[in-house]
This record gives sequence, C-alpha cells and structure tokens, in this order.
Amino acid sequence: MTAPAEAPVRRRPKFLPTLVRTTAFKLTAVYLLIFALFAAFVLGYVAWNAQRLITDQIRSTIDAEIQGLAEQQRVGGIRRLVNIIEQRSRGPGASLYLVTTPVGERIAGNVEAIPPGTLDRPGESEIEYARTKDAIEAPNHALVRVFVLPAGFRLLVGRDLEERQRLRAVIGRAIGWSFALVFVLGCFASWFVARRVLSRIDGMTETAHAIMEGDLEGRLAITGTGDELDRLALNLNAMLDRIGELMAGMQQVTDNIAHDLKTPLTRLRNRAEEALRSATSQDELRAALDKAIEEADSLIRVFNALLMIARLEAGKISDNIGELDLSELVSGMAELYEPLAEEAGLALIEEVAPGLQVIGNRELIGQALANLIDNALKYGQPETAGPRTVTVAAWRDGSDVALSVADHGPGVPEADRARVLDRFVRLEASRTKPGFGLGLSTVAGVVRLHGGQLRLEDNAPGLRVVITLPAAQARLAAPAKLLAPPQPVDMPAAPPAAASTQTPKPARLPSD
Repeated sequence: MTAPAEAPVRRRPKFLPTLVRTTAFKLTAVYLLIFALFAAFVLGYVAWNAQRLITDQIRSTIDAEIQGLAEQQRVGGIRRLVNIIEQRSRGPGASLYLVTTPVGERIAGNVEAIPPGTLDRPGESEIEYARTKDAIEAPNHALVRVFVLPAGFRLLVGRDLEERQRLRAVIGRAIGWSFALVFVLGCFASWFVARRVLSRIDGMTETAHAIMEGDLEGRLAITGTGDELDRLALNLNAMLDRIGELMAGMQQVTDNIAHDLKTPLTRLRNRAEEALRSATSQDELRAALDKAIEEADSLIRVFNALLMIARLEAGKISDNIGELDLSELVSGMAELYEPLAEEAGLALIEEVAPGLQVIGNRELIGQALANLIDNALKYGQPETAGPRTVTVAAWRDGSDVALSVADHGPGVPEADRARVLDRFVRLEASRTKPGFGLGLSTVAGVVRLHGGQLRLEDNAPGLRVVITLPAAQARLAAPAKLLAPPQPVDMPAAPPAAASTQTPKPARLPSD
C-alpha cells in the first residue's frame, strides 16, 4: 500500500539573506553612500579652506617680519639685524630666523639644520628643518622665505607649520569618526527599515498563500499609516472583494441557470414529446415545431443576455466608444416606443434637454434605455385609477448628464431595489409575465462600464429609474438650456428586457 504523499512544507526564507536582497535595504544603502560622499566632500572642502586660511595668515606674518627686518638692516646695517634676530630667536614662538654669510655660514638664528640649497633659492618654499643639530632625525615642517641682503648676506624668516598639521589631523579624525558613525547608523537604519518592510511583505505573502489555499475571506492587514504599503493593501483588498463578488455572482448564475432554465427546457422537451406522441397531422407537427423554435429562441436570447452581462462586468465591451448626442438618442428611442406605448394603453411623455453630450457606446446605452422603457411598458400599468403615463427624461445635472424612465405601476419595495439588479431576480408581482430577470442586470452592467450610477427611486406611485453619466468635457463650457428633472413619482421595478449589442428594436426584446 502506497503511503499518501505529504503536503509540501513552505519554508520561511532565512532572514539575513532576504533582508540584504530587499529593495528597502538597497535603497537605504545607496542613500547612505550618497550621504557619506556628500559629508566627505563638505568636510574636505572645510579642511581645504581652513588650511588655506592658515597658510595665508602664515605667509602674511612672514612678509611683515621680512619687511621689518629689512628696514632695520637698512637703518643699522647687518650688525643691528643680527642683534635683533638674536633677541627674537631666544624668545618662545613658532617663528624661525636665520642669517648667513654669502657663503652660507650661520651668523645668527634659531635654525640649525635646513635642506641643502635652500638659501640659494630666494623666495617662498616649504622645507623640513631642525632647531638643533641632533633633532635632524625628527624634522619639522615650516614655510620660509629667503631674502638676499646687501653684500650677499642671506636672511631666512619662516613659521612652523605645526598648527596646520594639527588642524589637518583633527579634521582627519573627524572624517574618520564621521564615516564610522554614518556607517553604523546607516546599517542600523537599513536593518530597521528593511525589517519593518519585510515583516509587512511577509504578512502579505502569508495572506496571499492562505487565499490561494482556499481562504477566500482573507484580506491583507492595514496598519492605518497611509503609506504606500497601506495603499497597496487597500487596492489589493478591493480587488479581492471584486473577485469575491464575481465568484459569488458566478455561483449564483450557475444556481439560477440550473433552477430557472430547467423549467423552459423541460417544457420544450415535453412539447416535443407530446407532439411526437399525439400529433395526427402535418399541421399539428408544424405547430409544435414552431412552439419549440420559439422556446429555443427565448433560451438563446437568455444566454446572449448572460454573455453580454459577463462581458460588461469584465469591461471587455469597449469598442465604438466616443462622444455621442444623448438628447438625440433618447428622443429617438422615445419615438420608437411610442406606438408600443399606445398599444399598451399608456402615454409616452418625452422631456429631453437639447445638446446633452456624453462619452460612451451608442448601442449599449441605447440597449439599456430600451430595456428600461420596455419594462415600464410591461410592468407600469397602474393598479388603480391614476396617470397612465411613462415619462422618459434627460437633463444636465452639474458635471453629469442624467436620464430617467418613470411609470405609475406598483413599484418596487425599497428593500428589494438593490436585489433586483442581480441576475435572474424576479419579484412575485412580475412572475406571471414572461421574462427571466436579466434586463436590469444588463442596464447595471452598461452603467458601470461607462463610469455612471444607477438609482431606483420611488415615483409615488411607481418606479423611477435614474442613470447618471459623465458629461463630455468639451461641452461643459457651453451648457445647453437645462430642463428641470421630472418630480419623483414612484414606479414598480419590473425586470427589464434582456440586452443585445445591436441597436435595440421596439419589439421582440427578451423581457426581464
């Protein structure tokens, strides 16, 4: 006996490798690198300017001292210059002095060792020096200027660069600590952000797996922060709600087809069987065949209506959508149905404002209007003495265009107005008349496809069905003369006629 296969175990990925691969971690690392480069540039720019400022100050001090010493030499000669340098050399400070003979022999000063050839290059230079001969192994750096005195004597004046080097070291340590701190904080921020995002993504993934495994009621968690993940979760939840509605509708349609279409199919079979068993002439067989064909045509219209509703809900009927004159369409439909209204003993009243423009499919909007008018004529007979009218109206309603069909029949109870928009829903008062309950579903699908709204209102007595569609924007700047919408007078919501993708005809529409 073969052991049953074990269900595959979904292993949770390791946290650290997954964390490093997350977009949040990568983005944070990139931002960290950019910030570090920017900080290095700023600190480097500050260090460079500070060093330049110190160098300029040293250079200015040297120039001032040389000018003063040269003046003393001109006044008192070389002996006076030597005395002054001897006095200054014994004092503390960073200044450097050296006076030599034309052949380079030291006369006075506080510098013992300098690089060879320094005195042969008049002008400014940066050198290594030592104040005593035994310190040459650990030389210091100085910025010096060599000045040639009369009779070939050499005067060297300079300043030790220890301050500049100390500043450079301080800034270097600051840059190092800054990079270390930025790196540590950046790694922590990357870990924190990525872990937070990853935990929410993992939650969404777990919910998605649960939904795929059959938990169709599962929804993504919303934290309430309003961030991009919350917006994504809201949109995905709305999508799941819509999918749930479509699946529930599919199940309902399947059940309704099994129950509501079983009767006409059984009737069709029984009539054919009865004709085969009892017909005694060719005329009787022909009559039975005509009834069977008529029943089959009715079933075909029902399936066509179901197909159209499915395509409308899926948004797949988008051909031939453009700007159309709703006023002309409504007036044409009212004129088309006027003879049928007279046959039914009703007066068809038209109240249409001119110049109403919408964006839509002419055939679909015409079919929806045909379904509503057909329902009003079929189910809008007053139960008591009262107005025997059906009113078709269209008017401008702000940035929308509204159209309505109203009658004075028994109406639809308020509790049933949302339910009659579903497929195969028929109220008890309408079950004695032909139809399958698909007309209002078709109208609702057409309105939803065009981004409009459908309302069922009380017409006191009767039902008033109102459709609002977005007006064509090109026409909003110059609105036509508005026609006030008819006052609500209630009408019973009877099931409308089934839809067709062709221009609707006044007769032979499958009733709802």
